[in-house]
Amino acid sequence: MTSAETVGPDASAGYLLWRTTLRWQRVMTATLRPLGLTHVQFVLLASVWWLAGQARRSGERPSQRQVADHAGTDVMMTSQVLRALEALDLVSRTADTSDARIKRLDVTPRGAALARRSVSRVEKADRDFFAAVDSETLLATLRSLAAAPG
Repeated sequence: MTSAETVGPDASAGYLLWRTTLRWQRVMTATLRPLGLTHVQFVLLASVWWLAGQARRSGERPSQRQVADHAGTDVMMTSQVLRALEALDLVSRTADTSDARIKRLDVTPRGAALARRSVSRVEKADRDFFAAVDSETLLATLRSLAAAPG
């Protein structure tokens, strides 16, 4: 028997991460449900809001590809969710002036208000969820894992 078989799943970082992720996702779902957003809709709306805010200083709105890259999501799925957010009047999608295949994004006033409200609620839910651990150590570990190749 290997040591993992002997001590069980509680000695497996992957298993514990899986269980923690499932619990955290349930918290996010419960946090966002009253706002009418799924978790992926929240991530993409917040990404557009953040990136568009930064882009206002440079004068160029983010593209769907930039939002997908920022969020770490599949480009096709991102496009579908952004279309749904557009239908809800939360984001605007317009063709780029130099390349009609590129969609430029912005948040609508309604989307900006919802982004602010949802980010605030998600940040509070995160603080509550992770309250038992040192936040600086956790953030450093998560940044390291997120930046690792593969």
